[in-house]
Amino acid sequence: MKILVTMIHTMWPYFSIKALLIVVVTLNTAAATAQSDTDANGGDIYPPLWGFAPENLLDFPVKDNKIVINPWNYQERLGVYKSLLKASAKYFMDFGSQNSGNILWGLPLQHGWQFRTGRLADPTNGTSCGHRNLCISVRSWWSCMNYYLAVIPFLGAVEAGLYGEVPYEVEMLPPEDRRDDFCYSVGDCRSRIPKLMDEWKAYFEYLLSAEQKATDPAKSSSFVLDDALHHMWKAHVVSIAYALPKFRDSLKYLADPEANFGKDWANGVDFIAATHFSTDLQTTNNFQAFLPQRMLVEGDVLPSISGFSSQQNRVLLSLRDLNKANQLTGGLLLKVWQKAMSTEAARKIGRKLIEDLASSPSFDHWEYTVI
Repeated sequence: MKILVTMIHTMWPYFSIKALLIVVVTLNTAAATAQSDTDANGGDIYPPLWGFAPENLLDFPVKDNKIVINPWNYQERLGVYKSLLKASAKYFMDFGSQNSGNILWGLPLQHGWQFRTGRLADPTNGTSCGHRNLCISVRSWWSCMNYYLAVIPFLGAVEAGLYGEVPYEVEMLPPEDRRDDFCYSVGDCRSRIPKLMDEWKAYFEYLLSAEQKATDPAKSSSFVLDDALHHMWKAHVVSIAYALPKFRDSLKYLADPEANFGKDWANGVDFIAATHFSTDLQTTNNFQAFLPQRMLVEGDVLPSISGFSSQQNRVLLSLRDLNKANQLTGGLLLKVWQKAMSTEAARKIGRKLIEDLASSPSFDHWEYTVI
């Protein structure tokens, strides 16, 4: 850990470990949180319209012996997440009541935040998609990136057997444009993006293997939360790494500040993943205040974006600095961070620092001495 601080201090004199830790908070947030005062559950800890989303495979329409899902409808894509959470709930019973300890919560919470802040709408305003309706625009950079963190995990779970014997084939409806940039069924995705399918399948197979051992009297349960987080974050990072170059051209539809935020966010995922941070319901909701509550527009200048809290401005600025530092070091900063987080003891320290930092009213006392 001391090597990490020395390297950062040497390679990037004005980039303190304080900024790096703030960024880790951001990525936990950006990977996670979206709240609504009007969701169907009457609370504010779930994504918008959570109570109305399908939660079982057979809640979706069945046509021509196929379960047909429209992932370009917010409520149906949300239902994909809801079904995943329900199907995997039994593996997380020891980590919180009502499935609150499930580490997949970060995905639907992120999706809900994108919906609530307008990030799933057509940024060109060439269509009404996403503007006061449930349509998800294929022109949205955020929605296309999210596809690979929604549909691919879901199909990986189907292939792994998380849902047991599925009576019908599952098929996704394509968008109106860019159809070749997506896959739509287990077989289609298996043939086109086998590595991504392998990673998500491995995560769900880990859960299933733990259950099988638990039911065998001769074996003890092999479920270890840190191992589950390893598999989940590995798949998460691979999904973003694949989707990022594919949809880079969609960044042109965004204002420069928003496009830069998107790139900074994508870079930072690798840093949060290295800590095996738990994206359960409570943890991810704890960081909701750090997310930008609207899309960034021309004229938004860090660290003084109007209407944003000082913490939100500080987090966005730190995300930007982290991306710059990683680029200028040719990715060495990330490699050093990953090396420092290579043991569970180090990751525990990293996670504790993130939790303490997020709950602190001021970031000013976080300096190099923190590690």
